[in-house]
Amino acid sequence: MDDKIYVKLREAGPVNYFKGGQLALKGGELVIVEAERGADYGYVLPKDCKHLGEKLEGPLRKIIRIATPADLEQIKKNRASIKGVSDTCVKKIAEHKLDMNLVDSEYSFDCSKLIFYFTAEGRIDFRELVKDLAKIFKTRIELRQIGVRDEAKIFGGYGSCGRELCCIKFLKEFEPVTIRMAKDQSLPLNPPKISGLCGRLMCCLGYEHCTYKELTKDLPKEGERITTPEGKGKVVSVNALKRKVTVEIEKGKYIELDYKQKHG
Repeated sequence: MDDKIYVKLREAGPVNYFKGGQLALKGGELVIVEAERGADYGYVLPKDCKHLGEKLEGPLRKIIRIATPADLEQIKKNRASIKGVSDTCVKKIAEHKLDMNLVDSEYSFDCSKLIFYFTAEGRIDFRELVKDLAKIFKTRIELRQIGVRDEAKIFGGYGSCGRELCCIKFLKEFEPVTIRMAKDQSLPLNPPKISGLCGRLMCCLGYEHCTYKELTKDLPKEGERITTPEGKGKVVSVNALKRKVTVEIEKGKYIELDYKQKHG
């Protein structure tokens, strides 16, 4: 039995490795895990997420148990109380005149920690805010500044492909995505068409990039002049997936070359 199990902590928390021990665990299962202080809860991720890699730091903590009905009731109570918590935090942010926007809030399983996720343009000195919140809620307070991609991951939604966002479904870490990746895939450089709900370049451009690079490795580039069976011409379009190239032989005359077979 695999002793290293990926668990996504709470709804908006990070993904970490945990020791599975002898528990028979399935993807999507809710579990109670050891935390830095006390206990927390999370969701077991499918094993096919492992190829994305993970940086391990320190000893692995344990999965204590599969969530019981009593555990589920506790989590339900925590979620029910979070609306009032968030409202209080928003008021305190306004009182301290901090340029930050609260995105989400959540309790750890045993309520030993209260986490607030926020966005801001730059660094924020929220030390006095933390003191105020600790006095009010009588628990450890953690404020985490997140980016717009993390914000989209918290709120969720569906991409232009019609599927649930990749960051919700299986991505554990955000990798850099560049405009060069869109160019290599011959996509229109129109921001709304190549951006996700977060407003950043779509994550799928990144993990599809290697495939496109492989498919276009021996294809001519758009604008290149090449020799064809019908004479010399200029490449006007390249379809990497079909491995076909359209060439303009003379003005108004086009031919299509199939690079599944070699051409001279």
